[in-house]
Amino acid sequence: MRREQSLISGLSSLVSKSYKMFLLDIDFAPMRPEIGLLFWTVLIFGILVFLLAKYGLGPISRGLKARGDAIDEALSSADTARAEMANLRAENEELLVQAREERTQMLRDAKEMKEQIIEDAKKRADDEYRKKVASAMEEISNRKMEMLIDVKNQSGKMALSIAEKVIRKELKGESEQVNFVNKLIEEINI
Repeated sequence: MRREQSLISGLSSLVSKSYKMFLLDIDFAPMRPEIGLLFWTVLIFGILVFLLAKYGLGPISRGLKARGDAIDEALSSADTARAEMANLRAENEELLVQAREERTQMLRDAKEMKEQIIEDAKKRADDEYRKKVASAMEEISNRKMEMLIDVKNQSGKMALSIAEKVIRKELKGESEQVNFVNKLIEEINI
Protein backbone atom coordinates (compact mmCIF):
# COMPACT_ATOMS: atom_id res chain seq x y z
CA MET A 1 0.00 0.00 0.00
CA ARG A 2 2.85 2.35 0.74
CA ARG A 3 4.38 1.41 -2.49
CA GLU A 4 1.22 2.45 -4.36
CA GLN A 5 1.09 5.75 -2.51
CA SER A 6 4.71 6.49 -3.39
CA LEU A 7 4.05 5.64 -7.05
CA ILE A 8 1.00 7.90 -7.14
CA SER A 9 2.88 10.78 -5.52
CA GLY A 10 5.79 10.34 -8.01
CA LEU A 11 3.45 10.46 -11.00
CA SER A 12 1.63 13.50 -9.75
CA SER A 13 4.91 15.37 -9.28
CA LEU A 14 6.01 14.44 -12.80
CA VAL A 15 2.72 15.67 -14.28
CA SER A 16 2.87 18.92 -12.39
CA LYS A 17 6.47 19.56 -13.59
CA SER A 18 5.49 18.81 -17.23
CA TYR A 19 2.52 21.11 -17.00
CA LYS A 20 4.66 23.93 -15.62
CA MET A 21 7.15 23.41 -18.42
CA PHE A 22 4.41 23.56 -21.03
CA LEU A 23 3.12 26.83 -19.62
CA LEU A 24 6.57 28.34 -19.63
CA ASP A 25 7.35 27.30 -23.21
CA ILE A 26 4.84 29.48 -25.10
CA ASP A 27 6.71 29.32 -28.38
CA PHE A 28 5.89 25.63 -28.67
CA ALA A 29 4.27 24.72 -32.10
CA PRO A 30 4.31 21.24 -33.56
CA MET A 31 4.19 22.52 -37.17
CA ARG A 32 5.56 25.81 -38.42
CA PRO A 33 4.15 26.72 -41.87
CA GLU A 34 6.59 28.16 -44.29
CA ILE A 35 5.93 29.77 -47.70
CA GLY A 36 7.14 26.80 -49.78
CA LEU A 37 5.11 24.32 -47.78
CA LEU A 38 2.07 26.59 -48.00
CA PHE A 39 2.51 26.97 -51.81
CA TRP A 40 2.73 23.22 -52.41
CA THR A 41 -0.19 22.54 -50.11
CA VAL A 42 -2.43 25.05 -51.91
CA LEU A 43 -1.28 23.79 -55.34
CA ILE A 44 -1.97 20.13 -54.50
CA PHE A 45 -5.31 21.09 -52.93
CA GLY A 46 -6.28 23.04 -56.08
CA ILE A 47 -5.29 20.18 -58.39
CA LEU A 48 -7.27 17.78 -56.20
CA VAL A 49 -10.34 20.07 -56.28
CA PHE A 50 -9.99 20.45 -60.08
CA LEU A 51 -9.74 16.66 -60.60
CA LEU A 52 -12.66 16.02 -58.27
CA ALA A 53 -14.75 18.69 -60.00
CA LYS A 54 -13.91 17.38 -63.48
CA TYR A 55 -14.09 13.64 -62.90
CA GLY A 56 -15.79 13.07 -59.57
CA LEU A 57 -18.43 15.75 -59.14
CA GLY A 58 -20.00 15.24 -62.60
CA PRO A 59 -20.89 11.60 -62.06
CA ILE A 60 -21.85 12.30 -58.44
CA SER A 61 -24.10 15.19 -59.45
CA ARG A 62 -25.59 13.14 -62.30
CA GLY A 63 -26.17 10.28 -59.89
CA LEU A 64 -27.77 12.63 -57.37
CA LYS A 65 -29.91 14.19 -60.12
CA ALA A 66 -30.95 10.74 -61.38
CA ARG A 67 -31.72 9.67 -57.82
CA GLY A 68 -33.72 12.87 -57.26
CA ASP A 69 -35.59 12.31 -60.54
CA ALA A 70 -36.28 8.69 -59.55
CA ILE A 71 -37.57 9.85 -56.16
CA ASP A 72 -39.77 12.51 -57.83
CA GLU A 73 -41.07 9.92 -60.28
CA ALA A 74 -41.74 7.47 -57.45
CA LEU A 75 -43.58 10.18 -55.53
CA SER A 76 -45.66 11.14 -58.56
CA SER A 77 -46.44 7.48 -59.28
CA ALA A 78 -47.35 7.04 -55.60
CA ASP A 79 -49.69 10.05 -55.87
CA THR A 80 -51.13 8.58 -59.06
CA ALA A 81 -51.56 5.20 -57.37
CA ARG A 82 -53.18 6.89 -54.37
CA ALA A 83 -55.59 8.71 -56.69
CA GLU A 84 -56.33 5.47 -58.55
CA MET A 85 -56.94 3.69 -55.26
CA ALA A 86 -59.33 6.45 -54.23
CA ASN A 87 -61.12 6.08 -57.58
CA LEU A 88 -61.22 2.30 -57.18
CA ARG A 89 -62.64 2.67 -53.67
CA ALA A 90 -65.30 5.03 -54.98
CA GLU A 91 -66.09 2.63 -57.83
CA ASN A 92 -66.20 -0.29 -55.39
CA GLU A 93 -68.56 1.62 -53.11
CA GLU A 94 -70.72 2.47 -56.11
CA LEU A 95 -70.70 -1.18 -57.22
CA LEU A 96 -71.61 -2.27 -53.70
CA VAL A 97 -74.52 0.18 -53.65
CA GLN A 98 -75.67 -1.10 -57.06
CA ALA A 99 -75.33 -4.71 -55.91
CA ARG A 100 -77.37 -3.96 -52.81
CA GLU A 101 -80.04 -2.25 -54.92
CA GLU A 102 -80.09 -5.19 -57.35
CA ARG A 103 -80.32 -7.65 -54.44
CA THR A 104 -83.19 -5.66 -52.94
CA GLN A 105 -84.94 -5.53 -56.31
CA MET A 106 -84.41 -9.27 -56.84
CA LEU A 107 -85.82 -10.01 -53.37
CA ARG A 108 -88.79 -7.76 -54.07
CA ASP A 109 -89.38 -9.44 -57.45
CA ALA A 110 -89.04 -12.88 -55.86
CA LYS A 111 -91.55 -11.93 -53.16
CA GLU A 112 -94.01 -10.62 -55.76
CA MET A 113 -93.49 -13.76 -57.84
CA LYS A 114 -94.05 -15.94 -54.76
CA GLU A 115 -97.25 -14.07 -53.94
CA GLN A 116 -98.41 -14.37 -57.56
CA ILE A 117 -97.67 -18.11 -57.60
CA ILE A 118 -99.54 -18.56 -54.32
CA GLU A 119 -102.46 -16.53 -55.64
CA ASP A 120 -102.53 -18.56 -58.88
CA ALA A 121 -102.34 -21.82 -56.91
CA LYS A 122 -105.21 -20.68 -54.68
CA LYS A 123 -107.23 -19.71 -57.74
CA ARG A 124 -106.54 -23.04 -59.46
CA ALA A 125 -107.35 -24.94 -56.25
CA ASP A 126 -110.57 -22.96 -55.85
CA ASP A 127 -111.53 -23.61 -59.50
CA GLU A 128 -110.67 -27.28 -59.10
CA TYR A 129 -112.72 -27.41 -55.90
CA ARG A 130 -115.69 -25.80 -57.61
CA LYS A 131 -115.41 -28.20 -60.55
CA LYS A 132 -115.25 -31.18 -58.22
CA VAL A 133 -118.18 -29.87 -56.17
CA ALA A 134 -120.19 -29.25 -59.36
CA SER A 135 -119.23 -32.70 -60.66
CA ALA A 136 -120.17 -34.26 -57.33
CA MET A 137 -123.48 -32.39 -57.28
CA GLU A 138 -124.20 -33.53 -60.83
CA GLU A 139 -123.24 -37.08 -59.89
CA ILE A 140 -125.50 -36.88 -56.83
CA SER A 141 -128.33 -35.52 -58.96
CA ASN A 142 -127.83 -38.29 -61.54
CA ARG A 143 -127.75 -40.94 -58.82
CA LYS A 144 -130.84 -39.43 -57.28
CA MET A 145 -132.63 -39.53 -60.63
CA GLU A 146 -131.52 -43.13 -61.18
CA MET A 147 -132.74 -44.07 -57.73
CA LEU A 148 -136.05 -42.28 -58.28
CA ILE A 149 -136.48 -44.01 -61.61
CA ASP A 150 -135.52 -47.32 -60.02
CA VAL A 151 -137.94 -46.71 -57.13
CA LYS A 152 -140.68 -45.75 -59.62
CA ASN A 153 -139.93 -48.84 -61.71
CA GLN A 154 -139.98 -51.09 -58.66
CA SER A 155 -143.12 -49.42 -57.31
CA GLY A 156 -144.67 -49.75 -60.77
CA LYS A 157 -143.75 -53.44 -60.88
CA MET A 158 -145.09 -53.91 -57.40
CA ALA A 159 -148.29 -52.07 -58.31
CA LEU A 160 -148.67 -54.23 -61.42
CA SER A 161 -147.99 -57.35 -59.43
CA ILE A 162 -150.53 -56.30 -56.80
CA ALA A 163 -153.06 -55.26 -59.47
CA GLU A 164 -152.55 -58.54 -61.26
CA LYS A 165 -153.17 -60.47 -58.09
CA VAL A 166 -156.23 -58.36 -57.24
CA ILE A 167 -157.67 -58.76 -60.72
CA ARG A 168 -157.08 -62.51 -60.73
CA LYS A 169 -158.81 -62.78 -57.51
CA GLU A 170 -161.77 -60.79 -58.76
CA LEU A 171 -161.82 -62.34 -62.19
CA LYS A 172 -161.91 -65.97 -61.43
CA GLY A 173 -162.79 -67.27 -64.76
CA GLU A 174 -160.96 -67.21 -67.99
CA SER A 175 -163.77 -65.63 -69.94
CA GLU A 176 -163.91 -62.72 -67.54
CA GLN A 177 -160.22 -62.15 -67.94
CA VAL A 178 -160.42 -62.10 -71.73
CA ASN A 179 -163.32 -59.59 -71.62
CA PHE A 180 -161.36 -57.39 -69.23
CA VAL A 181 -158.22 -57.48 -71.46
CA ASN A 182 -160.27 -56.59 -74.54
CA LYS A 183 -161.81 -53.68 -72.71
CA LEU A 184 -158.36 -52.41 -71.74
CA ILE A 185 -157.10 -52.70 -75.30
CA GLU A 186 -159.99 -50.62 -76.54
CA GLU A 187 -159.28 -47.91 -73.99
CA ILE A 188 -155.63 -47.78 -75.01
CA ASN A 189 -156.43 -47.49 -78.70
CA ILE A 190 -158.80 -44.62 -78.14
